[in-house]
Amino acid sequence: MVRMRKSVVQARRLVGKAAARELVPTMPGTSARWHMHDYPGPLCRWHYHPEFEIHLIQHGTGRSIVGDHIGRFTARHLVLVGSNLPHDWISDIGDGEHITNRDVVFQFHPQWIRDCQQLLPELRIVDPLLARAARGIEFTGQTAAAAAPQLLAIGDSAGIDRLHHILALLDILGAAPPAEAQLLASPWTPPHDNGGTDDLIDDALNYLFTNSAREIKLADVAARAAMSESSFSRYFRRSAGQSFSDTVRKLRLAHACQLLENTDEPISTICHRTGYQNLSNFNRQFRREYGITPGQYRRIHQHPELVLAGSNPAQPEP
Repeated sequence: MVRMRKSVVQARRLVGKAAARELVPTMPGTSARWHMHDYPGPLCRWHYHPEFEIHLIQHGTGRSIVGDHIGRFTARHLVLVGSNLPHDWISDIGDGEHITNRDVVFQFHPQWIRDCQQLLPELRIVDPLLARAARGIEFTGQTAAAAAPQLLAIGDSAGIDRLHHILALLDILGAAPPAEAQLLASPWTPPHDNGGTDDLIDDALNYLFTNSAREIKLADVAARAAMSESSFSRYFRRSAGQSFSDTVRKLRLAHACQLLENTDEPISTICHRTGYQNLSNFNRQFRREYGITPGQYRRIHQHPELVLAGSNPAQPEP
């Protein structure tokens, strides 16, 4: 629990620094950027850039934010982030903890693809994939299993061999069946940063992640930003793509999913641990978000063999 509460402590170190618009450098001898980075680190923050990004988490667990989508991640989590779509991955770590090479990232500019397509019109086959990436796409199953080695191989190769792995990676993602390519964010065009004010969102998300199990008041978070409640509420919605209350709700339900999957605690206990005071309200909010009850969610994720064997995970609650 302490590890989850401290999952974004590192964001506070970044408050007050310049804009959340990340500059993506090209590396000598390459046309697109591949790199690994640790967590925490200066690249781990709520940010955006015009480049598309294929992002693999190698180690750890935590919570992901892609546009207005808040979810959870484990190792082998693979996402394609669209151009200028804000994103962040926040790990569950304790004080002083460090994760080496948590992230594997491949970034390429839309103009690079367009230039390539002028010479190689066969590459236009990736256009539908890149159009869907405007909402962020999480890849799972066989698609993720096949794509991850190609992404890793980009960093270990050069020349034509490197291009081979890039094209193979795009081909695998573009051919993913719908069940293995989940769209994440709502259709949304976020405002671009104008001089560091997205650090307010960094700090607000930090506060929300750290206190999601307790009562969270808009007034407290607005005071941290030295803004009135109404001004902060409007700014948060414009910058994060969803209301403050929706963000709190999604964070709490994502935490509840983690507890349902990884513990045997009673659902009533999980309800209170995630900030809900009323079990009926918790069940109602959970079902509205995920389409099933907490108990059904637990059966699906803790006993997938029963689901595969043909049992009905949506049977009435005991």
